[in-house]
Amino acid sequence: MRGRNRLRQLHSSCTLQHRTQPISDFQSSTNTNPYPSKKTLTQHHITKNKPKPVGDGDIKQWNMSITTHMLNGRCDLALNVFNSMPRRSSVSYNAMISGYLSNGEFDLAREVFDNMPERDLVSWNVMISGYVRNKNLSTAREFFEKMPERDVVSWNSMLSGYAQNGYVDEARRIFDRMLEKNEISWNGLLSAYVQNGRIVEACKLFESKEDWEVVSWNCLMGGFVKKNKLVEARHLFDRMPMRDEVSWNIMITGYAQNNDLAEAQRLFEMAPVRDVFTWTAMVSGYIQNGMVDEARRIFDAMPEKNAVSWNAMIAGYVQSKRMDMARELFEAMTCRNVSSWNTMITGYAQSGEITHARSLFDRMPWRDSISWAAMIAGYGQSGYNEEALRLFTEMKRDGGRLNRSTFTCVLSVCANIAALELGKQLHGQLVKIGFEAGCFVGNALLVMYCKCGSVEEAYHAFEEISDKDVVSWNTMIAGYARHGFGKEALMLFESMKTFGVRPDDVTTVGVLSACSHTGLVDRGTEFFNSMKRDYGIIANSKHYTCMVDLLGRAGRLDEAQNLMRNMPFEPDAATWGALLGACRIHGNTELGEKAAEVIFEMEPDNAGMYVLLSNLYAASGRWLDVSKMRLKMRDKGVKKVTGFSWLEVQNKIHTFSVGDTRHPERGRIYAYLEELELKLKKDGYVYTTKLVLHDVGEEEKEHMLRYHSEKLAVAYGILSIPAGRTIRVIKNLRVCEDCHNAIKHISKIEKRLIILRDNNRFHHFSNGSCSCGDYW
Repeated sequence: MRGRNRLRQLHSSCTLQHRTQPISDFQSSTNTNPYPSKKTLTQHHITKNKPKPVGDGDIKQWNMSITTHMLNGRCDLALNVFNSMPRRSSVSYNAMISGYLSNGEFDLAREVFDNMPERDLVSWNVMISGYVRNKNLSTAREFFEKMPERDVVSWNSMLSGYAQNGYVDEARRIFDRMLEKNEISWNGLLSAYVQNGRIVEACKLFESKEDWEVVSWNCLMGGFVKKNKLVEARHLFDRMPMRDEVSWNIMITGYAQNNDLAEAQRLFEMAPVRDVFTWTAMVSGYIQNGMVDEARRIFDAMPEKNAVSWNAMIAGYVQSKRMDMARELFEAMTCRNVSSWNTMITGYAQSGEITHARSLFDRMPWRDSISWAAMIAGYGQSGYNEEALRLFTEMKRDGGRLNRSTFTCVLSVCANIAALELGKQLHGQLVKIGFEAGCFVGNALLVMYCKCGSVEEAYHAFEEISDKDVVSWNTMIAGYARHGFGKEALMLFESMKTFGVRPDDVTTVGVLSACSHTGLVDRGTEFFNSMKRDYGIIANSKHYTCMVDLLGRAGRLDEAQNLMRNMPFEPDAATWGALLGACRIHGNTELGEKAAEVIFEMEPDNAGMYVLLSNLYAASGRWLDVSKMRLKMRDKGVKKVTGFSWLEVQNKIHTFSVGDTRHPERGRIYAYLEELELKLKKDGYVYTTKLVLHDVGEEEKEHMLRYHSEKLAVAYGILSIPAGRTIRVIKNLRVCEDCHNAIKHISKIEKRLIILRDNNRFHHFSNGSCSCGDYW
């Protein structure tokens, strides 16, 4: 900052001299040497010797010195040279203006421009192009309209500025006003149409002129390929009077990307000249179609490879989960770039090999924002959420550039562990940077707020998304469904249709889930039967699972069975699991056993299904069968997943297990629970002892239920979170019936809103009742 202030002071002194002394009379304080040293220019040595006459050749040397300093970012030294010049030309001023603009010093460029003794056309064009590069189109247009005269460069600068920033109609208006057009003018407008997807207008412009250059043919052909209009692209290719390597590469890439590898291969063999991009297009095409070994054959035959070629082949192995082959190529690669490292890190992270990913990350010669995002996402996907947050903190400390991808990864971690306060802080940073309005980050915010139990804030974030896509609508509908707000989900679905957004299969799953969680059986059944007719959506396994769950929860088990019998494909484990869950709710042991047998065949290691059947046996008093299930799990090596509950207090995650003895405030927590138990019983609470999977006495069963993880977490929340604030608890398993009942009473006694997220849905406890209406 001090350097910039000093530069402005020097600049002010320079411009002051020019305002008080005519340029022709200016006497510079320099040595007689017309080629001054850097030291001489910097220190402004004063000499009494009269300078020698300066010719045009000498001025060129001074101008070159200014340009060199500006190119290297040394604006102060360029200014020293400018101040030291015995005589200046318009080129000198233009070099200063261009240099300042290139270094982002727009105010100083404007000051030099305003103080020029005489401006030429180049001066005006330099100012316009500088503002265009900075995306300041309004100021560029202001200069443009004030120009005393314009040439084709002036017009093209404005045209390209509008075109590159998506103002295609304004670019066209500039184009139509031009008295003289050159190839840059025509190509600029054509490119604007193509890049903004306005192919019809691009074609009209193209047909209005005959003598297009090959780059223009390639531009339009690339636009057709981007729109997957290969017939039109090929027609244009066949019409071309002359083709270059780019022409062939565009068509080969187009066919490869659209799964027509036979035609891509045919064109590849026909190409008169193949460069590295031609070969790489074929490698990428085979990889995109899952033919990695064929891609490797092409790769090995390449006469020349660049970093893109290597990275494409490595990415192919990563996508096919062949990390050993990817690592072999990576180690053999002599031209690694940051993309090579990022691909490998992402591959290891997605394969669950987080240690290998971190090892490569630590070895990287330098990292970009994608590197950090890949590693943070890897930790989050592997369940190392706290490590992901630590790495995010390290990234900020190291000055890493935060982009949308990084924020999305960290928001996903916040959603996983329900770190709402941290999520809110990130939201604040996003607003400050200006990232929150787009779909990519906006949808991540939606997921974070929904998973953290703040559906109201999720809806506010939803409203803030400027251009909602189908994912935005689906996320909000699913969020309402998981929170048990079925009517709100259905209202939002109607709004979605009103806004002209076409529902997809994810939307319809969300709607059916909303009906299931709120007991809207008839509405859900009607919707399921109309999906194909109204939206062209054929029901998949997820839709059928939702329907079995919907019917089963309502006790309509026979209808659920009939639906499963008439499915166009075999029910999967999730569908049978929905039926088993319904059997547990309604005590249908016989049907539950049948469902469990099928599930154990499909997923023999699914511990949750063993526990679900054991609960069904226990509720029926079949203790011998409970013991058999326990032995069966032991013999098969199936281990019951340990239940955990956690909550966020002052930006720190506190985790509890059943009967937890590790928490530093355990004494305070247990003392509070003993005191609370008396209030609970006085309020009518009774332990649901039928859930205990042990044939022991009632008192012992009560003791087993007393210190479940969710009760410990709720207790700590009441003790630690100020009154009036919501307590948000997360559990990795389904909340048990006894805890559900107890928390209803606690919410009434303590007058607190308690939101609990289990592995199936959200429960909002308030004043003795739950948002699920005990329908879960």
